[in-house]
Amino acid sequence: MRNIAFAALFILAMPASGETIMQHASGTFAPTIVPQAAANGDVPGVARMMVTKVFTGGLAASGEGVMLASGSGVDSGAYVLIERVTGTLDGRAGSFAMMHNAVMEHGKPDQHIVVVPGSGSGALAGIAGSMTMRIEGGTHYYELAYTLVPH
Repeated sequence: MRNIAFAALFILAMPASGETIMQHASGTFAPTIVPQAAANGDVPGVARMMVTKVFTGGLAASGEGVMLASGSGVDSGAYVLIERVTGTLDGRAGSFAMMHNAVMEHGKPDQHIVVVPGSGSGALAGIAGSMTMRIEGGTHYYELAYTLVPH
């Protein structure tokens, strides 16, 4: 009887056919931000920067992207960033793009980072999800919640 109860719990805990399971990867990253010289057509008050990152942990990868930012950068401002991440995610090799948009008002951040739909390649084709980032003691941390439905 005990084995039947265990089997029933095991079956009930399994996802339904075709259902995706949210997975999580976390770790640290080291960003490098390089301001770009103003180009013809740039808007005054909007800065353009090249961003590179090295991710460690569940996401062992490099990221490269272009950021546009405006504001004081001290306690208020905003940025948007599109970056391509290439490496391994929980042992799966490939790449995907992420879109960031964030606003900080009087020191309170409101940040949204999502995996760009359809951007996954290699073993990361079909990835979807979102990321959160935080800085503690000068170290940058990430948490990536994702699903992976191979195509």
